[in-house]
Amino acid sequence: MIRKVTLILACFCCFQMQAQTTNKMSNKARIVIHGGAGTILKKNLTPEREAAYHAKLKEALVAGKETLDKGEKAEIAVVECIKVMENSPLFNAGKGAVFTHEETIEMDASIMEGSKLNAGAACSISRIKNPITLALAIMNKSHHVMLSGKGADDFGKSQNLEIVDNDYFKDSIRYRQLKKVQEMEEAILDHDGDQGAAVDSSETEFNITLGEDKKFGTVGAVVRDNNDHLAAGTSTGGMTNKRFGRVGDSPLIGAGTYANDSTCAISCTGHGEFFIRHAVAYNVHSRMYLKGETLNEAGDYVINKELVKVDGMGGLIGIDNEGNFVMPFNTKGMFRAVLYEDGRIETMMYGEE
Repeated sequence: MIRKVTLILACFCCFQMQAQTTNKMSNKARIVIHGGAGTILKKNLTPEREAAYHAKLKEALVAGKETLDKGEKAEIAVVECIKVMENSPLFNAGKGAVFTHEETIEMDASIMEGSKLNAGAACSISRIKNPITLALAIMNKSHHVMLSGKGADDFGKSQNLEIVDNDYFKDSIRYRQLKKVQEMEEAILDHDGDQGAAVDSSETEFNITLGEDKKFGTVGAVVRDNNDHLAAGTSTGGMTNKRFGRVGDSPLIGAGTYANDSTCAISCTGHGEFFIRHAVAYNVHSRMYLKGETLNEAGDYVINKELVKVDGMGGLIGIDNEGNFVMPFNTKGMFRAVLYEDGRIETMMYGEE
């Protein structure tokens, strides 16, 4: 009998210890990032390509975490996260941006902080190495919210941002994608196309075909800093074969990016025209502020009900001032990752992860 009681007590103590350990694991987030939504299927990604995405998403989160650990504000962490993705050809931003019809690179970016509702954005830029740094400079050093084209590049130069030749951004895979799109006389949103379906052994690159796999490769980050201050940022290369200076939702405050400490910080990725028409980022904030919805309720409604009704494809990431976060998308998958309060990092690609 004594042995039975001892065993029961031991099991109970073990259960209590496990419960305490579990309780210590926070479900609250500090940083959430995305690298694009679309038809992202495991069968279409080689193990090497899949590993590369996981590694780069983690690297971006680590860069943001190190920034917060230094006591920096949320908007600075947003910039550091996005810079990592802009420097990688895996995403349609910065180094991996897609080509225009004229075989040039035109990029857009925006950032917003939630305490004073300051914001900065740039569109159709071609020479700033990291577009998100230009958006930050516009927010902090300019009297304006958005600058465009050569003027935006010139402002970046005046702020001593790193300037590169437009050829720096050009990637051979993206160029082959452009040529295939032009043959079809189409414009493809962001970097649509099958990626990772096969490996080109001679170039160790992944072939792209215009088949089922369609991805919106815009990148973004939302951050809650040590003072529960919020910020959001988004960066993109736009759409393949775009003409006439087309601009999507990414640099538009309220469409692709929004932050307000009273509600949430939002960054979007998807079919930009629909995100503009439905002011998606601001829409989520409004539903929380005016209707009293939770971040989860508002994000789910906008992405999975409002946009779905009009065939608007894509997703968003969001975080509120308590660390609750959402990552809804109405596509097959979305590259996404979370840094939790306790330091854990989780990276995801596919649906139902």
